[in-house]
Amino acid sequence: MIDREKLSWALYDWGNSAYATVVMAGFFPLFFKTYWAGDASATESTFYLGLTNSAASLAIMIAAPLLGAIADSGSLKKKLLGVFAFIGAALTACLALLASGQWQLALALYLAATLGFMGSNIFYDALLIDVAEESKRDWVSALGYGVGYLGGGALFALNVAMTQWPEAFGLADRAAAVRASFVCVAIWWSVFTLPLLLFVTEHRTPQSQQGSGQALRTAWQDLIATLRHLRQLPMTYMFLIAYWFYIDGVDTVIRMAVDYGLAIGLNANDLILALLITQFIGFPAALVYGKLGERFGAKRGIMVGIFAYVIALIFAYRMETAAEFYALAVFIGLFQGGIQALSRSLFSTIIPPAKAGQFFGFYNMFGKFAVVMGPLLMGLTGLVLEDSRAAILSILVLFVVGALLLQRVDLRAARIAATKDTE
Repeated sequence: MIDREKLSWALYDWGNSAYATVVMAGFFPLFFKTYWAGDASATESTFYLGLTNSAASLAIMIAAPLLGAIADSGSLKKKLLGVFAFIGAALTACLALLASGQWQLALALYLAATLGFMGSNIFYDALLIDVAEESKRDWVSALGYGVGYLGGGALFALNVAMTQWPEAFGLADRAAAVRASFVCVAIWWSVFTLPLLLFVTEHRTPQSQQGSGQALRTAWQDLIATLRHLRQLPMTYMFLIAYWFYIDGVDTVIRMAVDYGLAIGLNANDLILALLITQFIGFPAALVYGKLGERFGAKRGIMVGIFAYVIALIFAYRMETAAEFYALAVFIGLFQGGIQALSRSLFSTIIPPAKAGQFFGFYNMFGKFAVVMGPLLMGLTGLVLEDSRAAILSILVLFVVGALLLQRVDLRAARIAATKDTE
């Protein structure tokens, strides 16, 4: 039975996944390539989009540890989540105001809204420790991702219908439907942020018994202390480096798949419908993955997911038809949510619980720093070689390095070290 607190926490994923799915993975790259930057070549628009994704990730990489330290010092995880979420939602709605050719402004708004999305996730991830005991975190983490896939997919399905039959929704054309979709995402994201803010209890720890002013003054000290703690937790640090590489590949595939499909000549409708399929397969698959993580271990589950992505990228390189893209979407849907969920829950078991915000700040820093590399690597490879297929293959190295490093992580030693650090 899922209690109200766990469900309220998971519903935030239901809400903000609309941004990840409808905007980041779906309509923004499509609208950018064909409407806002329609005069640019395929490789040039890929480069600009990849550069913007990398810039947003770099900014969060720099800010994440400090934000996490501030949140821990003043019990501010919920408040800061709300600030980032509502700002991100408002900026998403502003995308609806842009006209054809305004690609620079589109990228600027997208970058800022993405900062809101990624920033809020620092505090959302850290709240996992507040809502679930260690033995249930694989399942609860997977629940969040699974509910996210379902929620993002539900709104995406509605938005796809709007673009297919705009007149039925009182809209002038497909462009108007895409603009309306950005507004829908803003409302959806905002509404489903409220249950977490109302019903999740943020547990106060000894270092959080202070006001926000003191929290800000001590944040840098806490950040330095976290760096020292990481040196005392070598296996936790090793996991973060491995995560840095393989999650880069995952996030790059999410953000650049539609762009890649357009670049190799596939139809936009097929790409959007395939992405929708991924969302609905991702819901049950993430839940099953969570249960398998409990039974066989999160590390083993992550390794299986990495291997699956290697196969997927090789297949994508040779892909020619829409039918193959649909098959690829089904395959990726089986693993995408699982590898994300198990990574988060595994990390929560190898850090000191009282410093969850700080350590999840680093977790997000490593993950977002990885996404600095991925889209930029793909964009530069395509631009230099003038070959979009070579660009997708460049991501393979990130999964291979991530797997090799993850194999060296001793989870038993990591958990013992984290427990001693807490004591």
